[in-house]
Amino acid sequence: MKLLTKSAVLLAIIAALFSFAKFENCRVNGWTPPGDYIHACYSDLPALFGERGLISHSWPYASAESAVEYPPLTGMVMWATSFLVADGSDQYRNYFDINALLIALIFIAVVLIVKTMRPELWYLLPVAPAFVASLYINWDIWAVVSAVAAIYYFDRGKIAKSGLALGISIATKFFPIVLLLPIVLILIRKSQVKSLGKYLSVTLFTWLAINLPFILTTPAGWFRFFKLNSERAADWGSIWRALDIFGIHVSHLNLWVSIFFVFLALAFTLYLYGLSEVPTLAATAFFVVAIFVTTSKVYSPQYVLWLTPLAVLAMVDKKDRFDFWIWQFAELIYHFAIWQYLASLSGAEFGLPAGAYGFAIILRVGAITWFSLRLMRRSTPKFDPQNLEFLSGLGPGYP
Repeated sequence: MKLLTKSAVLLAIIAALFSFAKFENCRVNGWTPPGDYIHACYSDLPALFGERGLISHSWPYASAESAVEYPPLTGMVMWATSFLVADGSDQYRNYFDINALLIALIFIAVVLIVKTMRPELWYLLPVAPAFVASLYINWDIWAVVSAVAAIYYFDRGKIAKSGLALGISIATKFFPIVLLLPIVLILIRKSQVKSLGKYLSVTLFTWLAINLPFILTTPAGWFRFFKLNSERAADWGSIWRALDIFGIHVSHLNLWVSIFFVFLALAFTLYLYGLSEVPTLAATAFFVVAIFVTTSKVYSPQYVLWLTPLAVLAMVDKKDRFDFWIWQFAELIYHFAIWQYLASLSGAEFGLPAGAYGFAIILRVGAITWFSLRLMRRSTPKFDPQNLEFLSGLGPGYP
């Protein structure tokens, strides 16, 4: 093993241990509010272990009312690890520890992939404070490793492997589906229509192969994930929740979320087409995921796990590090703001008022917007408006 690889593994292990220590108060005293919020050690791992019947090894998709709110591969991890927990008074802690160990191992794998793709900047991932603080909140890192692998294979021209990895990632957590936008645009710009058809076919087949058994056997439980997301109101962390806090109530929320996502996705498409050369997926994936989480009805603290590896991959060189740290600290401020706000709602003597929490949301959205625009401005290859001449046939008002 090369020295750099050993260093990457060591730094990832240290980061994983730091994150684990952050959850120690809850491991010792239990995951009960408001204590788990006050100490910022809330985790879905023990919470859903009890609430979704995993403590008794119930099938995670058996009920339309209490099925796990995750796609099948995450559900299978949640269910399978429940069998590794021995009976006794420490079941919740043991379930957390078992899953935390697996999460730490996957985190190391993510760091190694990022090191391979960005050998000059990889170290930013295991020292990113908001990322480290969020590592054990839930199982999202399982989807991150396959999404990063899909990007790695795509940029190396391995279409089938990338499509397979992306299909697995979407079957683990649905957010990686937005990566199809830059993938489609890049392959169209390269005039690789056959490769595009192959990519979409492999991704769809992989996703169906994983999901169909659940769709056919427990359709209501499988669909609960999609139902919850379609029916939820303006939820924690979203710009829509901040507007609610400040007295601006948006009706027909699903419609507005869709409109803003489509509008920003179109802007991203024009940006990509305006680049003088076809960019890599690694250089563009961060932007489309940032658009997705910014327009979404919810922004959970662990979403920074999706964004941080992609941010490191999108960075041009070491000059981007200052912007990266500004964004990370804004995420860290939000990370603690959400827990202290929830503590105040759970009866804590001290907590964060709603207005301060709304400000933390605005700060986070502003920081990721600023960071994204800074990266776009410094993107290589440079933006060239002449590449948008194809729009001239669309009518007056276009270049």
